[in-house]
Order: sequence, then structure tokens, then C-alpha cells
Amino acid sequence: MADNNIVNFNEKRGPENLGTWIKKAIVLVVLLALLIIGISNLFIVEQGEYKVVRQFGEVVRIEEEPGLNVKIPFIQTVSSLPKYQMSYDVNPAEINTRDKKRMLVDNYAVWRVEDPRAMIGNARTIENAESIMSNFIFSVIRAELGQMDYDEIINEEESGRGDFNERVTERVNELLARDNYGIIITDVRMKRTDLPEDNELAIHRRMISERESTAQEYLSQGDAEANRIRANTDREVQEIISTAEADASEIIGEGEAEAARVYNAAFGRDTEFYELYRTLESYRTTIEDETVITLPADSPYARILMGYID
Repeated sequence: MADNNIVNFNEKRGPENLGTWIKKAIVLVVLLALLIIGISNLFIVEQGEYKVVRQFGEVVRIEEEPGLNVKIPFIQTVSSLPKYQMSYDVNPAEINTRDKKRMLVDNYAVWRVEDPRAMIGNARTIENAESIMSNFIFSVIRAELGQMDYDEIINEEESGRGDFNERVTERVNELLARDNYGIIITDVRMKRTDLPEDNELAIHRRMISERESTAQEYLSQGDAEANRIRANTDREVQEIISTAEADASEIIGEGEAEAARVYNAAFGRDTEFYELYRTLESYRTTIEDETVITLPADSPYARILMGYID
């Protein structure tokens, strides 16, 4: 009897407990779904970015302050745009200089999104904005360099570019602002300038010829200067030799005069000895091994040779 009562009681309580648990499970699922939906519709704005909130494809607001924000579920979407400065490597392009020479110009630009709403409305995407910017940069650079000769562009010492980068940056920003693209360029820099392949060899040959001509001019100037230095040196040497010879002649003359004076003073003391000395000197000068002299028998030479000395 007691067992039957327990069974009947459990049979009455079973369906009631099942329904309660089902209701609780539904509530939990709904709450969990709402939590997931709520969390999925929260978004965080980071430093250095814009958050663009769209509703059915249209921009309804732009969040740029860092922090936590919320969007309407299933209706609104969020995308990001960079707020920091970006670098864009502009494709090399061929231009013609004022003197009708072709050259390849390679440059890059530093830029940023200034007005994200205008950028999205007119350029749509970052890629499109860079393409538009590249076209403007090429157009401005072509106009600027087209007013200059090739040598002015490539010669750093005599370059006529001046504030070329500043002028290009200013002009491109004017074009971007005119069409309200919402972007701004902070700097444009030229990385290098190259010659087209079909012109490069001819230009190199011309440069080699110019360098050889300059070298030959320097060599000619060096030869002329060397000849001038040699001529001046020869003239100075000749002047020094002439002066030395004149001084030597003067000294020799003075020495000979002094010697004559000494001789005269010495020989004046004994005239006969002087005569004998002069005679002996004349013998030494005139008589050699094979000398034949014909003298009168009474001449002084003969008398001395024959031993007749008074």
C-alpha cells in the first residue's frame, strides 16, 4: 500500500519538474544569447585608428577617441581606418625634362587620413586614396621637372630643384583639398632619378667623352704650367751662373792684380835676380824636349847655356 502511494506521488511530480527545468534552460539560453549579442556589439577604439560605424552601408558616425563603444546589433557594422601617418611608395614614372630628355623618377610620400568621412565618401578605400594620391604626385612632379633641364636635376652642386619637395607637397595637398578626399600629405621625397634603358648607354658614352675632354684639358694646362716653370727655372739658373761668372772674373782680376803688385814689390828689390827669374820662366815656357833654337853666340841665352855667366 505504501509503495503504491510513493509511485503515484512520483508520477504526479515528474511532469511538473521537467517543465520547470525546460523553462529555466530556455531562460538561460536567451540570457546567454543576449550576452553574446551584447558582447559582440561592443567595440574598442584603439590609439591611432578611427572606427567607422555604418548602418545599411551608410556611415552614421565615426569614433576617434580611444575607449569602449557599442553599436546596434544586426543593423550596424564597424570598420577601422588608420589614424597614424603612412608611407606610400609611388611607382617609378617616366618624365621629359625641359631639354627634351627622358628620365625615370622614383619617389615616396608620407600621408595620413585627415577627414575619414570625406575619405570614405570620395575615395572609398585606402587603396583608392593611395592611387588618387599617386596620380596627383606624378602630375605635379612631371610639371615641376618639365620646367628644368636634365643637368639641373641630377647635378647636386648646381641643382635648380631648390625646395622642390616642399612645392610638390603643397601643390598635391591643394589638389586633394579641392576634391575633398579627406587625406593630407606631410612629405614627398624623391628617392632617385634614373635614365630609361634605351638612353642610358648613350648618356654614359657622352659622360665618358666629356670626362675625357676635361681630363685632356687638365693635362694640357699641366703641360703648359710645367713648361712655364721650366723656362723660369732655366732663366733663374742662367742668371745665377752669369752672376757667379762675373763675380769669379772680378775676383780673379783682383787676385791677378794683387799678384802682380806682390811680384813687382818683390822683384823691385833685386833687379838682376828678377831678370834671371824672368829668363828662367821664359825657358820653361818655350823650351821643350824637341825644341830647336838658333841663337847668336853672344846672346844671353847662348852664353847661359854655354856656361858663360858673368
